[in-house]
Amino acid sequence: MTEKSGSTRDGFAHGTGGTDGTGDGYDVVVVGGGAAGLSAALVLGRARLRTLVVDAGEPRNAPSSHMQGYLSRDGMSPAAFLAAGREEVAGYGVELLAGRVTDVARNGTATGTGAGDTGFAVLLDGGRTVRARRLVVATGLKDELPAVPGVTERFGRDVLHCPFCHGWEVRDQPFGVLASSAMSVHQALMVSRWSKDVTFFLHTVAEEELSDQDLRRLAAADVGVVPGEVAGLVVEDDRLTGVRLADGSVHARSVLYVGPRPLPRTGLLERLGAELSETPFGAYPVVDPTGLTSVPGVWAAGNAVGFAEQVVHAASGGYRAAAAIVGDLLMTDLDAATAG
Repeated sequence: MTEKSGSTRDGFAHGTGGTDGTGDGYDVVVVGGGAAGLSAALVLGRARLRTLVVDAGEPRNAPSSHMQGYLSRDGMSPAAFLAAGREEVAGYGVELLAGRVTDVARNGTATGTGAGDTGFAVLLDGGRTVRARRLVVATGLKDELPAVPGVTERFGRDVLHCPFCHGWEVRDQPFGVLASSAMSVHQALMVSRWSKDVTFFLHTVAEEELSDQDLRRLAAADVGVVPGEVAGLVVEDDRLTGVRLADGSVHARSVLYVGPRPLPRTGLLERLGAELSETPFGAYPVVDPTGLTSVPGVWAAGNAVGFAEQVVHAASGGYRAAAAIVGDLLMTDLDAATAG
């Protein structure tokens, strides 16, 4: 890895000094150093493109001690996974910078050899501006948790949101599911695959708001339905033991599933004028199968394009975006070389 000025910690360059003799122009700047961003950077580095990864260090799965369902990496901690990824991409000359992209704009002057290939100006939080011919936006999203005391503190431990991520590890324990979104009934039904002792806490949802089909399915799955607002969690010896309702009653539970409200980090894409599509889980960029947005030269990958992207999907999306960029830059340069 080519170091910037300042120290290197956790595989990142810190500081805002200049680069080596090639200046601050890059073929690709990747915004975000999670699974999607690092996967894209790996492919770009191996394709011999000058690449910079700017990472704010806010991975969505940071609260989790392990990740699951990624073939050959099942059970690996998210921190170890990212550390291995940073080491791999650095081996191909990719530059890694701990920091935040605060703004991005189309650059009015050519950054590459292609005719009309204007590229982008990328402003970093230390005041430095770098130039890029192409961008990969892999900024992910933030989970906004239900405002129930204890939920945030135990999220990723015994307060969970995804049975595919954690269901096996807590199988056959007494589950609770907190009604907190339009998908909560679906969540209560899904987790019954991993436990036959499931209680659905309606919380602020009135029982009459459940459809007849919801009630039939919940009954068929043997999911108990408990009305009443949830006031907090009962924790003993640093483990969840129950769910307390506002009326003071306590229901013994070892695991509580919740439905976070996803907050997509689309600020940079919006500044560039990318088309967004509203979904029940937030507004996400409209992309083609490679992740290309409506803005020429800008790709998106990972949770930046959808709520349900798991780590394995994010890595795949980053790979597809990078492969498309490699071909795009090659053809742009070949066309420029043969023009006229």
